[in-house]
Amino acid sequence: MTYEFTSESVSEGHPDKIADQISDRIADYIIAGNSSHRAAVETLVTTNMVTVAGEYKSAVPINKEHIEEIIRGTVREIGYEQDGFHWENLKIYNELHGQSPDIALGTDNFGAGDQGIMFGYACKETPTYMPSAIYYSHKILQYLASERRISYSWLGPDSKAQVTMEYDSINNPVRVSRVVCSSQHTEEFSLNAVQDGIKELVIKALEEANAPIDDETEYLINPTGKFVIGGPDGDTGLTGRKIIVDTYGGYAPHGGGAFSGKDCTKVDRSAAYMARYLAKNIVATGKAKNATVQLSYAIGVKEPTSVYVYADGEVRKEFADYFMDNIDLTPKGIIDRFKLFDLDLTTTTNYGHFGKEDMPWEKVNLTL
Repeated sequence: MTYEFTSESVSEGHPDKIADQISDRIADYIIAGNSSHRAAVETLVTTNMVTVAGEYKSAVPINKEHIEEIIRGTVREIGYEQDGFHWENLKIYNELHGQSPDIALGTDNFGAGDQGIMFGYACKETPTYMPSAIYYSHKILQYLASERRISYSWLGPDSKAQVTMEYDSINNPVRVSRVVCSSQHTEEFSLNAVQDGIKELVIKALEEANAPIDDETEYLINPTGKFVIGGPDGDTGLTGRKIIVDTYGGYAPHGGGAFSGKDCTKVDRSAAYMARYLAKNIVATGKAKNATVQLSYAIGVKEPTSVYVYADGEVRKEFADYFMDNIDLTPKGIIDRFKLFDLDLTTTTNYGHFGKEDMPWEKVNLTL
C-alpha cells in the first residue's frame, strides 16, 4: 500500500518570514555576542506598517534609530518597494522594553529561559537527513529567490511551495506526486506566461535537487490566478507563525515554541537545535534509519526534566541514558557546544533551521 505526505515552505518575502527576519536581526543587534544580554522580540507587519515589541536585557543602551534602520534595511533587502509596503514609507512602532527582573532571576545563571518541550528529528530520506517533502519545498523557493535576483525580475518576493511525496509500503519516498507553487509577480505578463515561467523554474529546482519527479507529477502553479498584491499588503505577518516550515514540515512532532527573535538561553531555540543534533547523530552514524528526540525543561532549572528517544519504531532508552550521562544538555552547555552567542541568527531564519550543513548542530561528531 502506498500513501502520500505533504509539506510546505515559504519564501523570505512571505509576511510571516519578514517578521521572523526583523525579529532575528533586532535580536542579533541586542545580543551583540554578549552572553549576559537577552532578547525576546516579536514583530507584526501589515500594509505600510511594522510594529516590534518584546523584552531585552542589555549592558548598553538600545538605539531606537538603529532599530528603525534594521527594519527598513531588512525590508529593502528582501525587495519590497510596492505601494502598500515600501521600505522608505513604513510607519514603525517600537514597543521594546526591559526584561522582567523575575525572569532574569532564572536566566542570569543560565537556567532555562522558560519551560517547554522541544523535538529533534532525522531520517535517511535526503542528503541532509531531512524529510523529503520539506527538503524539496525549500529547494524550490531557494531557487526562485535566486532567479528572481538574477534574471526573473517579474517575480515578486512573496511565494510558497508545497510538495506531496508518495511513499511505498515500507515507508520509502518513491516519487513527487504533486507540487503547488504560488509566487507574486508583476502585471506585465499574461497569467499563462506567468504560470509557464514559474513551472519551468520549479522543475529546474527539483531536477537540481535530484527529486524523483516523473511524467505523472502534477503541478499547480498560482492556482488562484493573479498574484500581484503580495507581502504584508495582502496578508498580515507575525513572528513565529511558520514553526512547521522552520522544522520538519509536520513529518515529526513540534513542541510549539517559535525560534525567531529569541536569544539562545530560550530553550525553545537552543534545545531544539540540540535535539536535532542528537537525532542526526543517531541516524548519520548508522544506529537507526530515523530518530526522534524530545527534551523538556523547567524555567530557571539548568538540567532537562526529561530526555526521550524514539528510533526505528521503538523507544531507545539506552540513547536517552547515554545523552544524559555524556552530553551537557543544560542551556549553557548547549550554548557553549554550538557557540550560539557567536551565531548570526539571521542565517537560520529562512528555508528551515535544519538541514543547513554549515550550522554547528548539523555536525556528525558523536561516538554512540
